[in-house]
Amino acid sequence: MNKYVKALGMKGDYQFTDVFGMDPDLLAMIPQPCCAMVLLFPLNDKVLAYRKEEEEQIKKDGQVVSPQVYFISQTIGNACGTIGLLHALGNNLNSITLGDGFLKTFFEKTKNMTPEERAKFLEEFDAIAECHEASAQEGQTEAPPREESTDLHFICLILKDGQLYELDGGKPFPINHGPSTPASFITDAAKVCQKFMARDPTELHFTVVALAKAD
Repeated sequence: MNKYVKALGMKGDYQFTDVFGMDPDLLAMIPQPCCAMVLLFPLNDKVLAYRKEEEEQIKKDGQVVSPQVYFISQTIGNACGTIGLLHALGNNLNSITLGDGFLKTFFEKTKNMTPEERAKFLEEFDAIAECHEASAQEGQTEAPPREESTDLHFICLILKDGQLYELDGGKPFPINHGPSTPASFITDAAKVCQKFMARDPTELHFTVVALAKAD
């Protein structure tokens, strides 16, 4: 992931780092400050059923979403890893440093667009779309080609205006998971990750990375 985002123009002292587990001792190993988590998980029938129920419940009850949340719809097949990275970076432009390159241009041009307009804009940038494979478990598991079906999916968790948000380009809107603070973000985000894991306790294919300031 770090090679990927640096090639696209990310600079400075923030980088993606592996999260080795959800236990407090392992979470304590994540460098501070941490401003985003990206979760890779299997997209199976249990997850899809819950997603449908969640969407219907939110449409019924409503939710508050800060207008400052940067959200992109996913329209490129198997590009959820790239979308996850863009969500992590796009919601933390006050922390990370971007030099000249794709990322700086992309965020500048899309900051006032709708999620759907951002997706369309992304489709026109073949360079990033074709390189999305590099965003999936760098050094661990090769990501599938965009045209190949896959049952793995990425989401991003970020803190914005005192609320913890789940950003999934495959969903119609961000999911507000309630209050959080910079001090509690890692613990709060880990709880959301654990909920995903609990939906299928027999599944072991989960990977979590954090966007944090390098030691």
